Amino acid sequence: MKNFIKTILIGIIVGIANVIPGVSGGTIIVIFNIYDKFVNAITLNIKKLIQNWKFILPFFIGIGLGIILFSKAITILYHNFPIQTNMVFTGLIIGSIPLLLNYSLKKENNTNFSLTKKVLIILCILLGIFAIFLFDVLQNKTSKDIIQTSLPPFSLQLCTKLFLGGMLAAIAMIVPGISGSLLLLTLGIYTTIILSISAFFVKETFLTSLYIIIPTGLGVITGLIVGAKLISFLLKKAPNYTYSVILGLLIGSAYIIFPRFPCCFRNIFTNILCLAIGFSLAYFTTKYSKD
Repeated sequence: MKNFIKTILIGIIVGIANVIPGVSGGTIIVIFNIYDKFVNAITLNIKKLIQNWKFILPFFIGIGLGIILFSKAITILYHNFPIQTNMVFTGLIIGSIPLLLNYSLKKENNTNFSLTKKVLIILCILLGIFAIFLFDVLQNKTSKDIIQTSLPPFSLQLCTKLFLGGMLAAIAMIVPGISGSLLLLTLGIYTTIILSISAFFVKETFLTSLYIIIPTGLGVITGLIVGAKLISFLLKKAPNYTYSVILGLLIGSAYIIFPRFPCCFRNIFTNILCLAIGFSLAYFTTKYSKD
């Protein structure tokens, strides 16, 4: 019973982390030393799922509780303090960069990198940065989604986008150092999903939120199953290059989410404080997950 409750509490922390753009749920899983257990537990093998139910059940109950409890708080913060909230998120992203840099440059068997490998690492970082800017161009600036205050109408295009976003976010959740909600923010659907979770328990908006939650949830389940295998393979076969792409995604995201001038100069002391809080939270948390 003690381990059951402990696993639920860890799941709640991971759930909260997955709501905050820039905070990596995968990193939190690493910190609590259950990463291998988590990745190996996600499978379509029914026999293996039954064997691991004492871990899987309380862990995902905790994640669900963490997401539900914190979604309302994030909605309120974005509605009342959009610039300060984004400054905290920017700080969280910047504070996560040292961890990813450590993973990207980690040497195997204490051997030095060849010139070719160094160049490939740099190219992978640039590829990640380019991908984020490409997303931003396609979405015509993510910041428009950040100030969203109402749920959008039903459309097949939105459902497809939510499914793919949920799948990518779930895959990102498995990777230490990258934030699934950060990808959702970059794709322009973060606030849509957060609002739908907050509105799920309101009678008037229940059905509207349901058509958003269902495709997102299906995408998350698909991403967890596919991502566990894919990420395990990539991190095993090409860890430096994989983490370098992730590092590029993080660097690009910091620029995209940072409030544009002159917004960042309004209440400059408060904004700098929020940036510092976000940076400290991410840096002093993620540094303990370094090998």
